[in-house]
Amino acid sequence: MTCENLFTGIPPQLSEELCTTLCRGKGVWIERIVSEGQRSPDGFWYDQEENEWVVVLEGSAGIEFEGEPEPVELHRGSYLNISAHKRHRVAWTSATEKTVWLAIHYAGV
Repeated sequence: MTCENLFTGIPPQLSEELCTTLCRGKGVWIERIVSEGQRSPDGFWYDQEENEWVVVLEGSAGIEFEGEPEPVELHRGSYLNISAHKRHRVAWTSATEKTVWLAIHYAGV
């Protein structure tokens, strides 16, 4: 058994978001996402087949949901459960520090 660390292997500078799959099983996968000022392109919306539970471990971000007036702000320790096909986008991530996310994607139950 090997112990890993979520904060290991993060480059000092990121020109684009870094996504690393940590674990994959039947109907579920877990990934670490590291952002540094990245956001979704204008007009782009995620519309995923799976549910997604996300937590911000470090940093901060805003998640915009289609039809909602303001993004949901996430800070260290904040988490959300995003239902499948709930259209959303990353409105912003901190430009002054890295935002480290843990995302668990899972099939409907």
